Amino acid sequence: MMKSILWAVAILFAVQVAYANTADERDPLTIIEETSSNILSTLDQRRAEFEADPEKLRAIVREDLLSLLDLEYSARLILGKAGRGISEQQLGAFSEAMSNVLVNRYADGLLEFRSDKQIEVLPVKGKNTDKLTRVRTRIKLENGGFAPVDYAFRKTDLGWKAFDVTVEGISYVITFRNQISPRVAADGIDQVTEEIIAGTFRIND
Repeated sequence: MMKSILWAVAILFAVQVAYANTADERDPLTIIEETSSNILSTLDQRRAEFEADPEKLRAIVREDLLSLLDLEYSARLILGKAGRGISEQQLGAFSEAMSNVLVNRYADGLLEFRSDKQIEVLPVKGKNTDKLTRVRTRIKLENGGFAPVDYAFRKTDLGWKAFDVTVEGISYVITFRNQISPRVAADGIDQVTEEIIAGTFRIND
């Protein structure tokens, strides 16, 4: 359960503030700093409403929050070599299916968090470029320890977008690639996408 909650916070903090199709001028560190404060404030204010009807939180994630995730880029990384030769339409359908998985699984887990004091954004260090900039955070656990969560951003025409999250050393992209790419290579992207939509393809954390 804790791992699912960590993934929930990681994914949703990366996409909390949406800017539609306008360019977001903020740098990755500012995005994480602002969103890590704002999202838990929103949850605390409307927690009873979301707990009574989790679909409302899922709707917020889907309609307002996912625009800062580079979903199609992440999808290509997840598919790897198995994604070669697929059409833009197939990629779009797969990306949409994956976004639904994220929304449904992680919006629910996010309700377990109670205070923005559980999140610490660390100073940026190391070599960072437009193609890859990492933002490090850590989440305080119930036992008093901390779980490291790193965000990978790249700069696009619409500003910086997150394309991968690493929780306690485990990459979201690599985790999903290891499960999905072999099936796509064996059965094709359309079959796998249909199974993800139907909920018959079980994706483990």
